[in-house]
Amino acid sequence: MTDRVYPSSKPTTTQTLNGTTGTNNPSFPATKAQLYGATRPAYRPQPHPRRRRYRRSCCCACCLWTILLLIALLLLAAIAGAVLWVLYRPHRPTFSVSSLRIKNFNVTSSQLNSNFDLTASARNPNKKIKFFYDPVVVSVYTSSGVDVGEGSFPAFVHGTKNTTLMKASLSSSGLDLDTASISSLRSDLKTKSRLTLKVRLETKVKVKMGGFKSNKVGIRVSCDGIQATVPTGKSPVTASTSDAKCKANLRIKIWKWTF
Repeated sequence: MTDRVYPSSKPTTTQTLNGTTGTNNPSFPATKAQLYGATRPAYRPQPHPRRRRYRRSCCCACCLWTILLLIALLLLAAIAGAVLWVLYRPHRPTFSVSSLRIKNFNVTSSQLNSNFDLTASARNPNKKIKFFYDPVVVSVYTSSGVDVGEGSFPAFVHGTKNTTLMKASLSSSGLDLDTASISSLRSDLKTKSRLTLKVRLETKVKVKMGGFKSNKVGIRVSCDGIQATVPTGKSPVTASTSDAKCKANLRIKIWKWTF
């Protein structure tokens, strides 16, 4: 019988040029793990910390409570205002110019000399409200805004259902004016032969309602529509105040600004 030859299970060896032998292992392509680094740990998303959510909830709660507090304060102020209106029926005081006499009005090349006698009235229509006025600063202006006289009224208490007459002498003795103001005055005197004047009153007032007294608040009264002619001799001239209308506005000061 002939002997059968079986293939060997050992790997075949090859001899290199240096005389060493080695095994021929089969080669396979590299995997993705080998290409990009198998030792790098896998990405796992971390949960968000709970402190941020807690801070957000606190901020939202603070904003909500602040808004609710402001709404409550506004409601309380509205209720208090309605109660005061029902109890006291407050009304603004009214002002008017009774008369304005011009004693002197002389315009030179750079100065103005003038003298006025002003009578104004203040009426309080309220039954349960009093007004306490500081000294009143009075100014007379032309329609172009040139200041032609200044004076003042003393402080006074304006009682309920009362009309108070205020008299003052206004003047500007040797008042220096710029070229534009001088030319404006001369132009009005030549073309219109009269002046359109307005009176301004400025003061501070305190209001008393029963046992309550408010803080002092600035007030400005502007009276427009006064027509006047300039006296040519020594006899004074009375201005026309029949068309004069006065308007009172509050002057509220916030830091550096006055409204």
